[in-house]
Amino acid sequence: MLPVFADVRAAAARIAPHIRRTPMLRHPAIDDAVGAAVFIKPEPLQRTGSFKLRGALNAAMQLPAGTHMVTHSSGNHGQAVACAAALLGLRATIAMPADAPVVKVDATRRWGAEIIPFDRHGVDRHALAGEIAAARGAVLVPPFDHPHVIAGQGTLALELLEDAPPLDALAVCTGGGGLLGGCALVMAELAPAARVWAVEPEGWDDYGRSLREGTRLANDGAGEGLCDALLSKMPGEMTFAVNAPRVAGGVVVTRAEVFRAMRMAFEHLKIVVEPGGAVALAAVLAGKVKGDAIGVVVSGGNADPAIFAEALAAD
Repeated sequence: MLPVFADVRAAAARIAPHIRRTPMLRHPAIDDAVGAAVFIKPEPLQRTGSFKLRGALNAAMQLPAGTHMVTHSSGNHGQAVACAAALLGLRATIAMPADAPVVKVDATRRWGAEIIPFDRHGVDRHALAGEIAAARGAVLVPPFDHPHVIAGQGTLALELLEDAPPLDALAVCTGGGGLLGGCALVMAELAPAARVWAVEPEGWDDYGRSLREGTRLANDGAGEGLCDALLSKMPGEMTFAVNAPRVAGGVVVTRAEVFRAMRMAFEHLKIVVEPGGAVALAAVLAGKVKGDAIGVVVSGGNADPAIFAEALAAD
């Protein structure tokens, strides 16, 4: 069953005791660079360093006591499931790409989860996680294509709309579309005049292409792996059903634009943003998402130190 706006409201009440209500940030230098009022939701300040805890926790809190959760993740969802399991006294096993950033692997392990590495390019991660769950009598909590996960992610947009004036656009970092779907449900209900945009890195624009064609299309996997948090093969079946009628379209950002956004966030907002978490801000700074009052989701801050240093040093 597809999630609806009421599910997001229920998720907000359910997870409130366990998450941080992240602030809304602004800076005149960013407004000046864009030529508009920009309202930023900084999820690097969330527990586990990304928005993912919202959806993982909403899903975990609706499972029976003693449940063993299994998922697959490049890092942020894995950390979130591991954290949710630790908070609720559950078990967690995470299948992670062998080349996932060390900072994300270490953080996931610190929450007490078991990690099973796999080849990002040679293994069907969803099938692998399903096999692990079946073998262990566990419950699969996927990164995006799950109604409780989508509803939990939408709580971010609820908070932003409470803190910001009326928006006419919202830019959302997009991989499999769970965050996009949760935000789209909220915006369609509370700010229907605003346009919601999916933002993706070059070479991984499956969501934008799918929205244009009206059917789910896959990536060819040839794009670079800078934005590791967003490297989903194709839109989720459930997320696409939620997003197709509600999202204005997709835009793509380059490596240079991502690095610029990471620098701007660090210099002016004083937050560390990982590449995948910076794409929405990158699109707004590049003039690819327009409006007079623009909301921006900065979705995660679990940056690999070497990549972050490269971003700060880039021209």
